[in-house]
Amino acid sequence: MGIFGFFKNFKAKTDKEKEEIALYDNGLKKTSEHLSNKFSLLNTKYKKVNDEYFDELEEALIMADVGVDTVVKLIEKLKSRVKHENIENVKDLNEIVIDELFVIYVNNDIIVNKINFSESNPTVILFVGVNGVGKTTTIGKLANDLKNKGKKVLLVAGDTFRAGAIEQLKEWGKRVDAPVVSNESADPASVVYDGLKRAIDENYDVVLIDTAGRLQNKTNLMNELEKINRVIGNIVPNAPHETLLVLDATTGQNGISQAKSFKEITKITGIVLTKLDGTAKGGIVLAIKEAVGIPVKYIGLGERKEDLKVFDIEKYIHGIFKGLIDSE
Repeated sequence: MGIFGFFKNFKAKTDKEKEEIALYDNGLKKTSEHLSNKFSLLNTKYKKVNDEYFDELEEALIMADVGVDTVVKLIEKLKSRVKHENIENVKDLNEIVIDELFVIYVNNDIIVNKINFSESNPTVILFVGVNGVGKTTTIGKLANDLKNKGKKVLLVAGDTFRAGAIEQLKEWGKRVDAPVVSNESADPASVVYDGLKRAIDENYDVVLIDTAGRLQNKTNLMNELEKINRVIGNIVPNAPHETLLVLDATTGQNGISQAKSFKEITKITGIVLTKLDGTAKGGIVLAIKEAVGIPVKYIGLGERKEDLKVFDIEKYIHGIFKGLIDSE
């Protein structure tokens, strides 16, 4: 049974499961409605599979920002299966589309969506990304989640360039009851140094570090991140344990360009996609994985501090194809 069959027979066992699925479904509603409407039109317009159907299916998926390379790969797989399995009815392809997109994302990899926590404290998580994508907000939301799980969390304001960045992080610190290490007049690396020293002295479990997002000058940003990474590694061996790239899902293909640029600058271990609830182009999750080979670890599905969620490919696929699954 493929992933489509799994969804058709799936029944949430606990209230928490139901809540998680509902959050994904609501957060991905715009994308789901776009795709469901398009599939419904295709199912009505075409009774048999032909080249015109594939052309329109390709366009619909690209419009949802699934990504050109991903869509091309999918269409090739679909055409091969149509030929070898003698599929004629368009509706019979609905299930196969969902199954194949799931397979493309997984790609025989072990999907690592959990944070790599250090066995000896503290775990250091570095956040990178351009200004305006929601880095500071993401740090606040993750701090809230970690504190709810019993972790002692320290925030470090390593973005000393953007006006208001430090104040914004301090505000989040107050909201989630997590202290913030900052110094507006200091070099970012020295702020990071002070933060890590405090984390060790006071036995913090996790340190979340904000950074500047000036991608316009890659050389300067690369040098700054290299310096920060050196400082981190000197104080906490084998750290940072995670470097998370924060991207705004509403920027679509521009987010992929940012991912490629940051991948050139520093080692990225995971991606956080914010504002996924604000776009009909939720297919960007699939496109990014295909383009840069970096797993999405968290997604933002709302404005509440509880709305940052560990990424789950099954709940995600269910969310963007909910209308299609429910109609079957």
